[in-house]
Amino acid sequence: MFDALSDRFDGIFKRLRGRGRLSDKDVDEVAREIRVALLEADVNVSVVKSFINRVKERARGAEVAKSLSPAQQVIKIVHEELVTTLGGETGKLTMSSKPPTVVMLAGLQGSGKTTAAGKLARHLVADGRKPLLVAADLQRPAAVEQLRVLGKRIDVPVFSEPTDPVKVARGALKEADRTGRNVVILDTAGRLQIDDALMGELRRVRDKVGPHDTLLVVDAMTGQEAVNVAEAFDDAIGLDGVILTKIDGDARGGAALSVKEVVGKPILFAGTGEKLDDFEPFHPDRMASRILGMGDMLTLIEKAEAAFDEEEAVKAEKKLRKGQFTLEDFLDQMQQVRKMGPLQNLVGMMPGLPKEARDAELDESQLGRIEAIIRSMTPEERRNPAVINGSRRLRIARGSGTSTQDVNGMLKQFKMVQQMMRSVAKGKMPRLPVPGR
Repeated sequence: MFDALSDRFDGIFKRLRGRGRLSDKDVDEVAREIRVALLEADVNVSVVKSFINRVKERARGAEVAKSLSPAQQVIKIVHEELVTTLGGETGKLTMSSKPPTVVMLAGLQGSGKTTAAGKLARHLVADGRKPLLVAADLQRPAAVEQLRVLGKRIDVPVFSEPTDPVKVARGALKEADRTGRNVVILDTAGRLQIDDALMGELRRVRDKVGPHDTLLVVDAMTGQEAVNVAEAFDDAIGLDGVILTKIDGDARGGAALSVKEVVGKPILFAGTGEKLDDFEPFHPDRMASRILGMGDMLTLIEKAEAAFDEEEAVKAEKKLRKGQFTLEDFLDQMQQVRKMGPLQNLVGMMPGLPKEARDAELDESQLGRIEAIIRSMTPEERRNPAVINGSRRLRIARGSGTSTQDVNGMLKQFKMVQQMMRSVAKGKMPRLPVPGR
């Protein structure tokens, strides 16, 4: 996520930290480098100009001149101005005091609108809401079926009828009243490009149901084009916010850093992966920290709280205190971690990691092999790996579709983890393994 921009900032600040007091010339040089980095990240030119002017003005002021660590103060200024550019405060949906709340999603075909509707519904369910998904995209026959499949996976009802989008939207409100659903999510039609027919249809739906929030779904990977699309939709139908999809694949960050300042509408949510739970509220302060390589502990903690079962966590803690950590526990913990999302994303949220660690390619398939190996063991072997001899290793390898070397490697890894857990249980700092020894 924003890897190219993060790398550029990392290099700029690394050189900056080696300097003492900063002259105006130093500030100008840093500003030039940041300007180039933002332009290469496909950030809107006017946004870059405004950002650089604010940073230079503050960096030449008293808050830097009187600072004991001018370099750190400049980094702080850049972070705060990034937060401002990204939207400042975290935006929220407008919840009606008289349900149902109506959220209308708009966007071009291919932006991930229908999937975003399913992800938003799942997010609202986790927040204690009772959403109703509405398939009002009748232009694309597969869209209705796609939404029904998504609704079934998250146990959220889907309403549609073979009439026209306006009647579907109006019927959805009656269905929500009848079934006690307090949020209606309208998945409207998209086109390959912006045209009068599309905007006319969206306006008719908007005027008939009066949505509390009209959100545009745009693909973050399209960069400045996403901003242009947002401007066109806002001019035509009026937007309340934006959902950025595929933000995990956006190495540059131009769309995220331009939308709020250019369009004047906040980014409310971001799609961070392909799974239905790879969807999170957009926090400008946290995103700025990620861009600058500072991590994002709050989001990491929230993901852990959502993924880890509290009762199971208590049981695991008791076992750790007794030094009783088995392969079954190892498998359970690994599955909980996988629920939190792609490992690469999780690593990017960890503060204090060196750039090399953040950039390291993590092999997700390795976790799959470990899981297959453990599942190919008998209950006795999982509880007591010491009984696994040569013939058992061969059987486990065949059963898991791996090699005996893979089995040996996994057992060695587990033994190291087990030893670390025992050290922690005794209140000692574990000795971390040194690569190559």
